[in-house]
Amino acid sequence: MTPRAPGAAAPSGGPLLLGVRHHGPGSARAVLAALEAARPRAVLVEGPPEGDALLPLAADGRMRPPVALLAHAVDDPGRAAFWPMAEFSPEWVAIRWALAHAVPVRFVDLPAANSLAMRERPEDGQDDGDLGIDPIGILAGTAGYDDPERWWEDVVEHRSQAGARTDACAPFAALAEAMTALREAYGDGGHPQDAVREACMRLRLRSARKEFGDDIAVVCGAWHVPALAARTTVAADRSLLRGIPRIRTELTWVPWTHRRLARRSGYGAGIESPGWYGHLFGSPDRPVERWMTRVAGLLRGEDMPVSSAHVIEAVRLAGTLAALRGRPAVGLAEATDAVRAVMCGGSDVPLALVHDRLVVGEILGEVPDGAPAVPLQRDLTRQQRSLRLGPEAEPRDLELDLRKDNDAARSRLLHRLRLLDVSWGTPAAGRGSTGTFRESWRLRWEPELLVRVAEAGVWGTTVLGAATARAESDAVSASSLAEVTTLAEQCLLAGLPEALPVVMRALADRAALDADVGHLADALPALARSMRYGDVRSTGTTALGEVAVGLARRVCVGLPPACTGLDAESADLARRRLDGVHGAIGLLGDAVGADGLTERWTGTLRRLASRDTVAPPVRGRATRVLLDEGRATEEEAARLMALALSPGAPPAEAAAWIEGFVGGASGGGMLLVHDTRLLGLVDAWLTGIPAETFTGVLPLLRRTFASYEPGVRRTLGELVRRGPGPGRAAGEGGTPAPGFGEGLDEERADAVTPVVRLLLGLPAPEERAVAG
Repeated sequence: MTPRAPGAAAPSGGPLLLGVRHHGPGSARAVLAALEAARPRAVLVEGPPEGDALLPLAADGRMRPPVALLAHAVDDPGRAAFWPMAEFSPEWVAIRWALAHAVPVRFVDLPAANSLAMRERPEDGQDDGDLGIDPIGILAGTAGYDDPERWWEDVVEHRSQAGARTDACAPFAALAEAMTALREAYGDGGHPQDAVREACMRLRLRSARKEFGDDIAVVCGAWHVPALAARTTVAADRSLLRGIPRIRTELTWVPWTHRRLARRSGYGAGIESPGWYGHLFGSPDRPVERWMTRVAGLLRGEDMPVSSAHVIEAVRLAGTLAALRGRPAVGLAEATDAVRAVMCGGSDVPLALVHDRLVVGEILGEVPDGAPAVPLQRDLTRQQRSLRLGPEAEPRDLELDLRKDNDAARSRLLHRLRLLDVSWGTPAAGRGSTGTFRESWRLRWEPELLVRVAEAGVWGTTVLGAATARAESDAVSASSLAEVTTLAEQCLLAGLPEALPVVMRALADRAALDADVGHLADALPALARSMRYGDVRSTGTTALGEVAVGLARRVCVGLPPACTGLDAESADLARRRLDGVHGAIGLLGDAVGADGLTERWTGTLRRLASRDTVAPPVRGRATRVLLDEGRATEEEAARLMALALSPGAPPAEAAAWIEGFVGGASGGGMLLVHDTRLLGLVDAWLTGIPAETFTGVLPLLRRTFASYEPGVRRTLGELVRRGPGPGRAAGEGGTPAPGFGEGLDEERADAVTPVVRLLLGLPAPEERAVAG
């Protein structure tokens, strides 16, 4: 028997085909009305048949949409697909209706075992976004609409719920007729895999009819309705399925978010405004008034002056706009325009907040504990609860004090997850102390992280065990010293004591074999930081300290030769390495075997500062470090600067030396403010650069001085303009510093004296003489 035409009243006319748009509240209401009117003996819903065993969980009161069916390959968890459902999704409504009325409900589509095997990469389970054509867009264009979303709202979402229409299935008949015309014109719509899926749907529909008869309702994408109603043979359908690949899969329910339902998130069958659609579906009456009230509450929470009068006026304006535009009811476009004009003062800035928080929304669904999950996911859920650190859809900033046990445990969990490539949290710059006792994180939970958790399940059944196994494997397979040092730091941050011996052996092996001083210099800062983390987290770091001290001694020997004959880019990298090594050696003072390390590093800095063959930026930075640490006097620093800026030095090299000495975030601007002798040397060199070479060094100089705070630049300009003045440092032999005047300009000072007397209300000298 052929499936009856949608809308037919006779239950013997064949299965009832209810073609829908995924995640459409109008479709969801129409499906609910059709099911109430037809009362079928069974309900079939588009989705992977392996999910049939999970359907009873939809009746659990702890299951709160949006949720999604997650299917992933057992041997390759990264190959996964999602079938999302929101509260206003027709499929979800059909499932809930069937469970509430004790009616058998089943999924009817190509099994996930086949669909995942046919895909090259993970993608979403719904198919509308994969079509070569947009059926809704074609129908909207035919009706004279330039916006498919607006057309769908007018003809489906805003249909009157009362009036002349008595047949609950009539909308599906009209939509099926339109899709039939599109299928005749466009065939498979540019997606040949649909033929395989629809053949599987027809076979499962035949099987259900043998069990329940023709009193069956099928809820599927409207695009598939003509194919399900077509006359085909069992042999023809089976031939389409013959030979398709198959892999072992596992399915479960996972939480989803409204944002991931949005089309811009990359989900193929997504919608533009899930928050708005959820509001329409959940509002029993007066949806516009309720929407404007929600918008007003949001804006008032952001300290904007929005009152009930604004709500009333916005509702009126939205209704007027709908009437002027010939729309059957107020749509999202009218509501948005009214909010912009009345509540936002014409500004799109607060309107963007409304769009993000309400039109799209950040609702995160919930799944009961009874849903299947890999052991690693169960352990993660248990730790999230015990640490009171549940996932949230909204981004969240988290400040941790590692001296508190709960915060330290949270830190270890987040670092372990990062080691497993589950990037729930991202380290961020803290707002308070920058010491090692505090950590700042930016948390954002995405549904796709559950796929990452499933992938990480191959390493172990607990987060600790999986992170330990992953760290040990990464240590053995690491190809560079920097990778192992970074891994050692991660192990200490994540609290993985069992992985440290393996990592330390790999670190010692790589350090002994690596002769590249650059690699050693890159690795040393991470090891030094790890020493500090070990102190904070009460982790033994003796072996780590021995390796770090050994690397530091090798760097002291090999760094000066490695800083000769460098181009500009390599010289800048060497300067940054010098900064890193200097900070690291300062942290290794108490490490085992570090005796005399500081003095050896000082000797290395002196060699770097005094050798002409060393790259100028490195020489300048070494001089600055010696001065800051009190290892060089101001006279020595001035002598080195004078040599670097002498007339015999090429201007480009001199400019590079200055950048190394006072550039970047090293506080060089304040040094010049307080040491006019050094400022005089720089000023004299600048004024002596020949005009033909000044243009060539100008970009480097601008980069150097642009890094200073505006106040520092302004102070430097004032110092150069007015000279050192009385009591300021002079040049050698008591003469004024080069580039400055010899003192105050008495004539210019006398010129402003009358104005100052007038402002202070003081009499002029001649008036005082007369008065006397």
